[in-house]
This record gives sequence, C-alpha cells and structure tokens, in this order.
Amino acid sequence: MAKMIQGVGRVAVFAWLHTWPDGWAVGAYTTTGDFGDTAIVSYIPRPDVADVPLMDVAARHEPSKTYGSAGARHAEACWLICTGWSALVVPKPGTLIREAQWELELDGTTELKQTMYGHDRLHVGRLALTDPDLHAQAQKVLESRVFIGG
Repeated sequence: MAKMIQGVGRVAVFAWLHTWPDGWAVGAYTTTGDFGDTAIVSYIPRPDVADVPLMDVAARHEPSKTYGSAGARHAEACWLICTGWSALVVPKPGTLIREAQWELELDGTTELKQTMYGHDRLHVGRLALTDPDLHAQAQKVLESRVFIGG
C-alpha cells in the first residue's frame, strides 16, 4: 500500500501537456512541511487519463542541461518544481484554490542538493482534494483549455 500524506493549503491546478502532442493531464502544485520546505508536484487522476509518471516526464525534457550535473534525480526534481511553481505564480483564471484539504498518494521523494524556489525536497504522486466539489472542479481544468486558430 502506498504512503499517504495529508495537508491543507493553497493548491495550483493546471492543464499539463505531459506527452507531445496531445497527452494532457491535470497537474497540481502545493507545499507541505516547515514553511513549505517540501514541494508537491502531482497530478489529479481522471478516469480518462492514464497514470502520469512524473519523474519520467521530467527526464524526457533533459533537465540536467538546465539544472546542472548534481544528479539526474536532482535535475528532474528541479524541473518539476519549476513547472509547478510557474503554475502558481502565473495562474490561469479559475485554477488557484486558496485553501484546500488534500491527500497525496506518494510515488516518490527526492531530497534536493540545493534549495529550489524555497524547497529542499519534492514529493510526487496522485493528489485528491478531500472536498468532492473542489476535486470535481479541478478535474474539469482540461475542459477549460483554449486553443487559438483551430
């Protein structure tokens, strides 16, 4: 049985193009720990979307070219944190939840070699919002994608 982590806080939800050209999922970013020292980059499961192996998604982007040679896991974690943090600081309308209880089914944890956006570690996995209405709204983020010109 997977380890579960629970928390309360701000959650950024975003449509995530994780597999080119049309593999979309619902991503989520939040924090936990003392002063948010642990980043959580996850996805919110939908019945029509297969599991998203987040560390594999990061690896395909060759993050060591950007985040240096501190190790592949470190670079992948930094790429994921940057992706989640970016969704928080530049949210699309209707994608930021100010206060939500959540539960994370943990897939893995990476201890960073240096602090990244105020985080010392990363948890990845599947996130569920405990409020059923908020969870349903978050799952609908994929329907709100807007494409211009086609």
